[in-house]
Amino acid sequence: MGKAGPKMKIGVWTAGDGAHVASWRVPTLDPHKSATFEHWRHIAEVCEQGKLDFLFLADSHRVQYQRNPEAMSQMPATRVFEPLTLLSSLAVTTKHLGLVATATTTYNEPFHVARMFSSLDHLSGGRASWNVVTSSSPDEAPNFQAQKHMEHDDRYVRAKEFLEITYGLWDSWEDDAFPRDQESGTYLHYDKMHYVNHQTEHFSVKGPLTTPRPPQGRPVIFQAGSSDVGREFGAETADAIFTAQETIAGAKAFYDDVKGRMLKYGRNPADMLIFVGVGPIVGNTLEEAKAKFDFLQSKMPLAVSMQVLSEVLGGVDLSHIPVDEPVTDLPPSDGIKSRRDLMLKKAIDEKMTLRELSKYVAGGRGHRQLLGTPKSIADDFEAWMDAGATDGFLLGPATLPGELEDFVNLVVPELQRRGLFRTEYEGKTMRENLGIPRPAHPAALARTAKAS
Repeated sequence: MGKAGPKMKIGVWTAGDGAHVASWRVPTLDPHKSATFEHWRHIAEVCEQGKLDFLFLADSHRVQYQRNPEAMSQMPATRVFEPLTLLSSLAVTTKHLGLVATATTTYNEPFHVARMFSSLDHLSGGRASWNVVTSSSPDEAPNFQAQKHMEHDDRYVRAKEFLEITYGLWDSWEDDAFPRDQESGTYLHYDKMHYVNHQTEHFSVKGPLTTPRPPQGRPVIFQAGSSDVGREFGAETADAIFTAQETIAGAKAFYDDVKGRMLKYGRNPADMLIFVGVGPIVGNTLEEAKAKFDFLQSKMPLAVSMQVLSEVLGGVDLSHIPVDEPVTDLPPSDGIKSRRDLMLKKAIDEKMTLRELSKYVAGGRGHRQLLGTPKSIADDFEAWMDAGATDGFLLGPATLPGELEDFVNLVVPELQRRGLFRTEYEGKTMRENLGIPRPAHPAALARTAKAS
């Protein structure tokens, strides 16, 4: 008999041929296929076959590694598809899978973002999700008429205001504002339209949005910052948070901290989920899994692994640090500060050289690597859940579709046998499947409060 209580949630983030930067060099993989719709449709179908919660597409507004021609020439440095365009196509080929797209608040406008995600939510029948990010790379600034990249904390100040406006735009229309009554001739109720009228030195947005309220009230809001300001932002605004954690103890501390911060915003900690990133490689034996990982590591040049580490740390210069001496410090960064602290601690605790750290980080792009059999991986997931360290996992399959197929075909049945993971989707919308409440319209809440 399986365990009682909430089931773990599992999503997948993808990076072309796989999370491992050398995945494109696997002989059985066609490196040209990730630039086709068929590749992505198959990935989405595999996710849905496994009853996984969502497919998450990362994004940025730059060509990666362009300052390092040697590394750039040996690894995927571009993203073929704009995420919302691709996910809109996948909305037609899937029925249950959540569709998560990254969009930055640093180089976008609230009206554009609100309209695009509202459209995706309508097209998918309530399965859209926005991964809210602030752009960490200064290389994006020149693409948007910006001479200087925003400082870390300033980006979060902008993000908070950006999100407030976007929420207001999604609430431009009440849920029953569009009766489209042919007999009476009433298409919409004018009195159920609301203006945002947001005016500050940073934004001027009147509204209303040009689309009806999204089926989910608002798309599911994901957030990935783990710095102090990022945790605060997530506790106040996010429906779910991605985080990179190496240990159960570290993940538990993060989990308790972020959930605890929600209380001062009047939020129920159960209404927000935390996902820990992990890169599983599955084998019939541990030796088989290690062999697959070792092959990938052997195909990764030092120039590539060092560049990936630099990027994960926020674009810092590592050229002055000896690669084969134990790491004692890493340069400060205005980028992903929490990731730098995590990697530095791991390097010091495990007495790693910079070469070793770079190879490890590049193997999973900064997330924990987990090699094993279906049973040992299920054991690991169960231990993290039992410790209250996470609500679920964000998988970064090393190769696509190979490692994703192995996880779905081998690990998912083991999790289901233990009663840890669903056997069928619970609802129709992403919120229903994640168990996250649909937000009521503010006007409806105001009327209820007045009546009482």
